[in-house]
Amino acid sequence: MSVLVVIPARYASTRFPGKPLVALTGATGIGKSLIQRSWDAACKVEGVDRVVVATDDGRIRDAARAFGAEVVMTSPSCHNGTERCAEAFDALGARYDMVVNFQGDAPLTPPWFVEDLLSGLGAHPNAEVATPVLRCSGRALAEFREDRRNGRVGGTTAVMGIERQALYFSKEVIPFTSDDYAPEALTPVHHHVGVYAYRPATLAAYPRWSPGPLEQLEGLEQLRFLERDRPVLCVEVEAKGRQFWELNNPEDVPRIETILAEQGEE
Repeated sequence: MSVLVVIPARYASTRFPGKPLVALTGATGIGKSLIQRSWDAACKVEGVDRVVVATDDGRIRDAARAFGAEVVMTSPSCHNGTERCAEAFDALGARYDMVVNFQGDAPLTPPWFVEDLLSGLGAHPNAEVATPVLRCSGRALAEFREDRRNGRVGGTTAVMGIERQALYFSKEVIPFTSDDYAPEALTPVHHHVGVYAYRPATLAAYPRWSPGPLEQLEGLEQLRFLERDRPVLCVEVEAKGRQFWELNNPEDVPRIETILAEQGEE
C-alpha cells in the first residue's frame, strides 16, 4: 500500500494571516516555523512513501525548501486543504493507494494518529475517507469551553454512530454535556483531529462538488462529504499521555509552546 502525505499550507488565513511561518519555540529555546514543525511531525509517520508541502505562496515555498521539504505549488483558488491536496496529487501525476491530508497547523500530531488512521481505512475497503477522533479529557473539554466563552473558534468536535461513521462535525462543543469532569477524566466529547486519509478517486471527485450550506456555515471541509452522502469513517486514536491541539488563533501559540516544552520537543 503506497501512501502520499500532503501538508496543505496557505498564507492568507482569515483568523491568523501568515500562520504557517509563525515561529514556535520548543524545549531547547529553538524557534521553528509552524510549517517546519508540521513537516517534522509528518516525517515521523511510518509506512509513508512521500511527504510534500502544497502551497500557493512563494514565502511558504521558500521557507519549506530551506529546511529540505519537497514543495508542490497549487492554485490560490483552492478553498480548503482537501481541494489543495487534490490539486497537488493531480500535479504530481503519481499513483498512490492512499493520500493523507496532514494539516499544516497541527505540529502536535503524534505519528501513531496517522498510522492508526491508515490501518483503519485499510481495514474498511468500502470506506472512502477516514479521519481520527480523540476522546477529550476533562482538561481538553475545559479548553474547548473556554474558547467558546471567549468567542474564539477553537478545535472541532465530532459525533459518530455505532459503526463509527461520522454523523456530524462542528466548531461548537457537541454532544452537549453540562457535567464537570476532572482534568484527566474521559468525557463523551470527541476532538476531531484534522487529518484525513482518502481513496484517490474520492479525493479527485471532491473539487467537482459544490460546497453545501453546512460546510459554508461551519467552515469545515469534511462536511462536504457528509452533504454528498459520502460516509466518513472515524478512527478513534489514543493520546498515550500526549496533549493534542491545533494552532487556530494567535492565542494558541503559547499553549502549543508550553506543550512542546512539556514533551521535550526541540
